[in-house]
Amino acid sequence: MTPSPGFWAGKRVLLTGHTGFKGAWCALWLQRLGAVVHGLALPPEDGAVLWDGLGRPGGEHLGDIRDPAVVAEAFRVASPEIVLHLAAQALVHPSYDDPATTFETNVMGLVRVLDAARRTPSVRAVVNVTSDKCYENREQLWAYRETEAMGGSDPYSASKGCAELVTASYRRSFFKDPDGPFLASGRAGNVIGGGDWSGDRLLPDCARAFQAGEAVMIRNPLATRPWQHVLEPISGYLVLAEALYRRGADAAEGWNFGPSDEDAWTVGRVVSRVTDLWGEGAAWRQDDAAWAKEAMLLRVDATKARVRLGWRPRLAVDDALAWTVEWYKVVRDGRPALAITTEQIARYEALAQDAAGAAPLPPTAAARAGAGRTSS
Repeated sequence: MTPSPGFWAGKRVLLTGHTGFKGAWCALWLQRLGAVVHGLALPPEDGAVLWDGLGRPGGEHLGDIRDPAVVAEAFRVASPEIVLHLAAQALVHPSYDDPATTFETNVMGLVRVLDAARRTPSVRAVVNVTSDKCYENREQLWAYRETEAMGGSDPYSASKGCAELVTASYRRSFFKDPDGPFLASGRAGNVIGGGDWSGDRLLPDCARAFQAGEAVMIRNPLATRPWQHVLEPISGYLVLAEALYRRGADAAEGWNFGPSDEDAWTVGRVVSRVTDLWGEGAAWRQDDAAWAKEAMLLRVDATKARVRLGWRPRLAVDDALAWTVEWYKVVRDGRPALAITTEQIARYEALAQDAAGAAPLPPTAAARAGAGRTSS
């Protein structure tokens, strides 16, 4: 199942974090589906900004989600039916540098949004986006399911575990009326895709280094992560919001949106594949500097979303990497970000439409069949 234009056409959506990487992709896709999108976010950081390149989807309502007056005004202006909360401090290492802001944004910012949502009569569905790092990571071999304990040792991961607890508390305390509104959370893996220019993230670090003719420095090549293209979790969030709107309390839970087990690759395998896809001049080497401890093994189990929402990943990790490298290379060569981003959304929609009439293929089989593969 993928987002339905018939459902989203004309829906009023408040999207927080629309100036960020995932938020900009989400805002553009929502506009393509016919939704009326109102954004709320801080101004984008300096540098190559995806939101600008996409024509600023979601509008220019800029402000801090920690400010209750700002949030209340955004809800008043948007009068939303659906709220998608993506705004966050989204990086692990900056959370060590400024843990207070990380917790203020990821926990109290969420509280401000949920408080405004429960006081806005038009709201029917709220999806809070957290992270696979919300789980208490015990470095276990099996993937985490939605019923497992929240936790996190670094400030970022702990803030996302806290955000899940806040979501559960608000759902049980304020979003419990059988007539709605309804509240759920979505947890995704390591998201990749064109237009991410965040510091200290693997694919943006690769793109910057390769464009400069330098080797990219890699901290933990043996760390294993559930890699997925940005359109995969976004499709999950939108499918979840639709289920909340249509089915109510049946979907008002936490949900994992992750790749299949075989698409949990080590960092070293990912960066080796990216250097091959990039071609001449691309190289990597291990960074032996001391860094804050990171989890070495993390996977999430998305069985519940596949069974109960009809959602499943469409791109094998090899295809996701190919699409990402394609994006960076064609934009580097002068193609507008809006053009390639729109094209990749359309390509993803076509994959889903093609699969709708056929027996589902596992991601690796889809990759062998050439579904979505882009040569570089």
